[in-house]
Parts: sequence; structure tokens; C-alpha cells
Amino acid sequence: MELLNEIWQTARRNKLRTSLTGFAVAWGIFMLVVLLGAGNGLINAQQQNSGQWVDNSMMIFGGVTSKPYDGLKEGRNVQLDDNDLVTTQTRFRQNVDKAGALLYASSDITLGENYVSSQLRGVYPIDAEINKKKLAAGRFINDIDLRDRRKVLVIPENQARELLPHNPRSLLGKVVKVGDLAFTVVGIEQEDKSRMSSDVDVPFTTMQTIYNQGNHVERIAFTFHGLATEADNAAFEQRYRATINRQHRAAPDDEDAIWIWNRFTQAMQMQKGIGILQTALWIIGLFTLLSGIVGVSNIMLITVRERTREFGIRKAIGASPSSILRIIITESVVITGLFGYVGMLLGIAANLYMDATLGSKPIETGLFTTTVFVDPTVSLGTCVGVTAVLVVAGTIAGLMPALKAARVRPVEALK
Repeated sequence: MELLNEIWQTARRNKLRTSLTGFAVAWGIFMLVVLLGAGNGLINAQQQNSGQWVDNSMMIFGGVTSKPYDGLKEGRNVQLDDNDLVTTQTRFRQNVDKAGALLYASSDITLGENYVSSQLRGVYPIDAEINKKKLAAGRFINDIDLRDRRKVLVIPENQARELLPHNPRSLLGKVVKVGDLAFTVVGIEQEDKSRMSSDVDVPFTTMQTIYNQGNHVERIAFTFHGLATEADNAAFEQRYRATINRQHRAAPDDEDAIWIWNRFTQAMQMQKGIGILQTALWIIGLFTLLSGIVGVSNIMLITVRERTREFGIRKAIGASPSSILRIIITESVVITGLFGYVGMLLGIAANLYMDATLGSKPIETGLFTTTVFVDPTVSLGTCVGVTAVLVVAGTIAGLMPALKAARVRPVEALK
């Protein structure tokens, strides 16, 4: 208590010096916590917005050939078909789990006097898994719907609200008109404002029949396993592209003949980007923290220089070098720890403010709703760890001038 009281009296006599030291420490901690919190908010938002589908999935699109092959010129449109879907399911079964296809068409859906203009999607049951669809009521398209070419549909909740404004979920089981045909609503998809579109799903085979598409396929989608690295995925894509290209008399290495959207490699690239962002934030934060450490070091050097006469008198009347060392080190630890704790609390408060404002404020783009910040906070362990690092650094910063002060000779100090 006597030592702490002495430190308090010294701080009172040197208010400006103590304030500058405390500000340097608190500012370093505050900026580091805020930077890490803001970075985490951006990262969490990006992961949430991109988590609308499973990572281990691919989407295949038809393209335009860019090379002449097999006597045919470049510039031909490649149209995917049912044979490509069968090939995907059979020849690549060692990696492909489930596969499906998609078709698109536009139509009005009518119930009594109410109607809504929608885009129809002919889908397979795997579509619900790939796109992580959640149902508010009923079920999704199943294999029996595909086999029997049933006229059933799954409608988004926001469009169900257009048809039955007072009780949209009671639309389940009702018959609606899609164009001139009667369809039964078997499912109502839970509304998700983060998606860019809200399509009405019908069985793929029903779409092919109604719109006379033959064996036409617009897209192929499938989930896969056993491709853990970028090299594995690249090798699979090369084999897959060569196989599908040959079925359409396109060069096996023509990357424009079909397009492959590999969500797994996209997720891996995103993780790399997140890692780079986190590293950059830590580097910037640590440099900010370093500026605080440098400030503490400089002020501690000034403190020792100003108190040289005092230390000389202390040694002249019998103070040991260790007691002088203890005074300076304790003062450094107390000031650094106290103001570091204040900076940590202010940083946490700033992160909570960002979470309460930006974090809970969705942005309307016109097509979908997204968020910029999601939980822009830093874990308590990180905050405590950063504060502890600065306390240790402040102690080390005060150690060098303390050792110098402990070695001063009383005669030299009193000159």
C-alpha cells in the first residue's frame, strides 16, 4: 500500500506525463480491439451471405466453343442434355453423391382474382440440399413427383402472401393456375430476403413435358466428396470437362465449351482472403500497439531522467538498487495495466455500438437484403491477451531505464 500510495503521489505531481503515458497505452489497445472487431464483422457478414449453398457442390452451364474440333468451327453453342446428367451420375460416381438438373420458364400464377408473375424452376430433390432451402410448410419436390411428372409446386412465402394476403401458409394443398394448367401447392418455402430471387419450384420432368423441352437441360448441379484440395478439384474438373466436351464434339481442353462453378474452391479462396484480411488487421493493430509501447518507453526514460536526483538521494540514505528498481517497474505495470484496461473497455464498447447500429441494419439492394456487419466483436480472451501483452511490453519498456536508475551513483546524481 505504501508503494502504491507513492506511485499515486508521483502521478498527481506529474499529471501531464501520466496522462500522456495512459493515452498512448489506452489508444493502442482501443484501436487494436476496434480494428479486430470491425474485421470480424466484415468476415462474419461475408460468410453469412455466402452460406446460402453447400460448399461441396458444383454447377455446370453450357457455353460456347472457343476452338475448332472434329471438323467443326469454334463459336458453337453447347447445349446440355439428359445424357450429360446421366454421365455425371454414372461415370463420376466415385466423387459425385447426388446430381440434378434445372430448367427455367416464366409464367403467371393465379388464385381467384389474385395473381403473381413468377419464374418457374424445374428442379430435382437435390436442389433443396444444395441451396439450403427451408420450408415454412409442406414438403419439397420428391422422386415420385419426378417419376410421375406431377403438376405440383413449391412456392416462396412472399409470393404465397400475394395470393392469400391474410393467411399465406393456408395456400398449402390448394390448386392454383400456372398459365392455363392447374398445379397443387405441396410446399411453402420460408422467406429469405438475402437471396436474389424467389423462384417457384416444380418437378424437372414436368417442366420438360409442359414446355416441350425434349431432353434439354439448362444447368446440372451435384454434390461431391473426396476432393479435399485445390489440386484434387482441378483434376476432377479437367476430367469432367473433357468427358462432357467430347459428348458435344468440343475440344476436351476447351474451357469455354462448358462453365464449371465449383463452390468448394470458391469457399477455399474465400478462406484464403479472410486469412489475408485477418493478418493485415493484426499487422496494422500491432503497429498501433507498438506506437503505444514506444510512447511508454520514451516517457519512462524521461521519468527516470527527471527523477535522477530523487534516486540519488534515496541511495544516499540507504535505499537498495532493488527498491528503486521495484518502484519504477511497479509504476510502469500499474499505469500500463490501468489504462490498458480502460482502452480495452472502450474498444469493447465501440464494437458493441457497431453491432447495435451497422450490425443490425440490413441493406436493401432492390433484389435482396444483405448485411455489412455481423457480430463485429472480439472475444474476451483476445481482449485480455492483448492487454496482457501491452502490460508486459510496458514492463519491459520500463525495465531498461529502471536498471539504469538502479545503477546510478549518488554523487553523480547530486551533481
